[in-house]
Amino acid sequence: MQLRIFTEPQQGASYDDLLRVARATEDLGFDAFFRSDHYLSMGDGDGLPGPSDAWITLAGLARDTSRVRLGTLVSPATFRLPGPLAISVANVDAMSGGRVELGLGVGWFDAEHTAYGIPYPDTAERFDRFAEQVEILDGLFRTPAGERYSFAGAHYRLADSPALPKPTQSPRPPFVLGGAGKKRGAALAARYADEYNVAFSSLERTREIFGRVRAAAAETGRELVYSAAQVLCLGRDDAEVARRAAAIGRDVDEVRASSAAAGTVAEVVDKLGAFAAEGATRGYLQTLDLSDLDHLELAAELARQL
Repeated sequence: MQLRIFTEPQQGASYDDLLRVARATEDLGFDAFFRSDHYLSMGDGDGLPGPSDAWITLAGLARDTSRVRLGTLVSPATFRLPGPLAISVANVDAMSGGRVELGLGVGWFDAEHTAYGIPYPDTAERFDRFAEQVEILDGLFRTPAGERYSFAGAHYRLADSPALPKPTQSPRPPFVLGGAGKKRGAALAARYADEYNVAFSSLERTREIFGRVRAAAAETGRELVYSAAQVLCLGRDDAEVARRAAAIGRDVDEVRASSAAAGTVAEVVDKLGAFAAEGATRGYLQTLDLSDLDHLELAAELARQL
């Protein structure tokens, strides 16, 4: 299983904090650095110094790193119009030399929408908008230079768009979709996703979701990458696991039971191995304590054993 580092900067991180972790990610041999796309901290933290825009941050990292792939897990459909988002992603892809991956989701955290004046429609409309955005982004990226792209949906209309700029990756950056993989979501992934991610779920739940998406993908004849995101809480011994659990405000027994990436290295090798047996070829390690670079070094040791 290939491991990637995944951060949650809305919990409290400056650009310099993220850059330090991204460079460590690169130096330690990980394949990619991803970040969440949120505008409000969750839980009891104050979120200082405040949220950062995901795509502005990735633009900076595109110039300040040289090898790791960069992406969002995931950008909500509620935050941005699809046309401007396509421009941003194509720009960052060019700035990085073609290292961008685009994670897209429905959007679920209503409090951040209220806090920053972002409309938050009901679940059905959010999914409809998400589905249209995925189709539009794919269409804009794939339209050859010199041709035009149009789209008429229930929520978005594009007329004679030049579909510029083009991303460096051809025909487009990889799309990472996720969720519960129910009928419409599985069908959308089967048509457009390059990777399907299940976040913070049990092995049994992940197996169920992978199965639904695989069945839908079989109907379209497409091969997808399957991945899982899990909370990172790794230690060389039980005491170190407990210390790191406390540092992120989690009960050690709870996080150990709920996350396949929590425990001693040997323990986590076995737990992630079970996800690999279900077809997960990629794992995202949710790294919450951005000051603990030793944690990343230990995660790199873990990666070498998978």
